[in-house]
Amino acid sequence: MADWTFRTPSVDEGPASWSNPLFYRIKLARGITILETLGAYRALRFPTQDEIAAATTTYMGGHEYTVSDDTKAALIAAGVGVTDANFTAQ
Repeated sequence: MADWTFRTPSVDEGPASWSNPLFYRIKLARGITILETLGAYRALRFPTQDEIAAATTTYMGGHEYTVSDDTKAALIAAGVGVTDANFTAQ
């Protein structure tokens, strides 16, 4: 069994600033949090503290995690925006 580096999905938000026209076209990547509760995964942009506390496993957006083959397959199959592109072999 191999281990994988999992990077949570992200979404590009913009503009980076409204104060300067040069920044209108620049977008910033924002991580999406993945929570597992009782074997079911869900993607959240802004999870509350209660949602995080109730989750069995938390993958906070914008971070990297080491996961197994089984977890990789479960995340992809869950339909929460995770694809093979979110994983790198270790």
